[in-house]
Amino acid sequence: MTVSTSVPAAVFDPARLAAVRRTGLLDTGPEEAFDRLTRLAATLLGTPFAFVTVVDDTRSFWKSCIGVDSTDPADRQNTVQESFCQYVVGADAELIVPDARADPRTADNPSIGLMGVAAWAGFPVRSRDGLVLGTFCAVDTSVRQWTPHDIEVLATLAQAAAGEIALREAVDDAQAATRRAEEATAAALAATALAEDATAQVMQLADTLQASLLPPHLPQVPGAEVAVRYRRGAGGMDVLGDFYDVFPSVRGAWAAVVGDVSGKGAKAAKTTALARYTLRAAAVRCATPSANLATLNTALRAWYTDDTQFLTAVYATLRPHPDGISARVSCAGHDPALVRRADGTVEPLGRHGLILGWLPHPALHDQRTLLRPGDSLVLHTDGVTEGRRAENRDMFGPDRLHHVLADTPATSAEQLAAAIDNAVMAFTGGHVNDDTAILVIHIPHHTHPRS
Repeated sequence: MTVSTSVPAAVFDPARLAAVRRTGLLDTGPEEAFDRLTRLAATLLGTPFAFVTVVDDTRSFWKSCIGVDSTDPADRQNTVQESFCQYVVGADAELIVPDARADPRTADNPSIGLMGVAAWAGFPVRSRDGLVLGTFCAVDTSVRQWTPHDIEVLATLAQAAAGEIALREAVDDAQAATRRAEEATAAALAATALAEDATAQVMQLADTLQASLLPPHLPQVPGAEVAVRYRRGAGGMDVLGDFYDVFPSVRGAWAAVVGDVSGKGAKAAKTTALARYTLRAAAVRCATPSANLATLNTALRAWYTDDTQFLTAVYATLRPHPDGISARVSCAGHDPALVRRADGTVEPLGRHGLILGWLPHPALHDQRTLLRPGDSLVLHTDGVTEGRRAENRDMFGPDRLHHVLADTPATSAEQLAAAIDNAVMAFTGGHVNDDTAILVIHIPHHTHPRS
C-alpha cells in the first residue's frame, strides 16, 4: 500500500483501521439510528449537509448524510484526500473551520470545489477504546462563524453517534460470550471453567456498558457541591435503566437529571443513551425543565415507532442567585425531588407529571424554589424507596428517606449522599435488587454566587 504524504499518518494506523472494520458500518445502507442524529444537527444548525462518517485508509464513508439523496453506499463516500475528516483523524481532535478557502489547513482540499464546502465543523466519533473511527460533522456552503451553541450541539451528537456504535459492539460481544457459555455448559464437565469464564466476560461487558451510559465524572457547578451514589441491581447480567447526569445549560444555568428506563438489556441501554444525549442537546437551547422533558418525550415516540419504551425522570435547572441557587424542577412520572433545608426540614419539589413515551403531549409542570446556604436538593430513583428487606419484603419507603435527610447534619453533598446510601444498604442487608441512583446538590455556607 502506498501512503500519500498529503494524508495524516494517523489515518493509516493499524489499530484504528481494525477498530473501523469492527464497527461493521463500511459499505452499509442508511439507518434511522444515525439519520435521526444528522437530521437533528441540520435542523439545529441550519446547514444543508450533516454527516456521520467512518474513515478507513482510502475513503471517508458517509454512514449518514443529510443533503445527499442517494442510498447507494457507492455514492455515499469520497476519498480520504478529498475529505475533511482526515484532519480530525490526524489531529485526534475536533476541527472548526469558518472559511475553508482561507484556512491553511483546508485551503487546498478538493471538496471546496467538488462539493461547494465553504464552512466545516466536526468532532471525532470514537471507539470504546478512544480511537477515532470517523466524524460527526456539519457543512455549510456559505462562510459562517460557528457559534458556541453550534459547537456544543456537534460535540453532543458526536458522543451520541459513538454511543450507538459502542452499544452495538458491546451487545455483539455479550451475545458471543453468552453463546460460548451455553456451548461450554452443554459440552461436558471439563468445560465448566470455560463457561464460568464466559459468564464472567458477560458480567464484565454489562458493567462496562452500564458505565458508558453514565458521566465519567461530575462537573464543578459554580456555587454548589455535587455528589452521587450509584449501585447496579444485583443478580443479573443485563444492563438496567437507571441513569443520572449533570451538564451545562443556557445563560450560565446547569441541569441535573435522574431517570429510570423501563425494561433491561440492549433496548434499555439504547433508551438511556438517547435520553442523556437528547436532554444535553435540548439544554443548550432551553433551560425550562418541562420543555426539555417534552423534547425527550417526542424523541422517544419518534425513535420507537413499532414498540413503546417508557421512561420516568426528574429534571432540575440550577441557576446562580445572590442568595444561593435558584432551582426549577419538573417530574415526569418520577418521585419528586427533595429539598433538605439547613434546619433539617424536608419538603418535596416537583409536581407530578406523566411518564415519558406514552402520550404525544404529556402534562408536565415546573416548580421553583431557592436553595440557600446549608440547603440540599436530592434526586433519586425508586431503587431507594423500594429497597426491600429479604426476610419480610418491607420497603424502605419515602418516610424513612425523609427521616434520614432530617436526621443527617448535612455539611456537604458527599455526607448526605453517603448517609442515604448507607441507610438503604443497612435496611436491605446489602441486597440491591434494583438499580439505585442518588444525586445530591448542596449549597455550602461559605459560597455566595453572583447573579
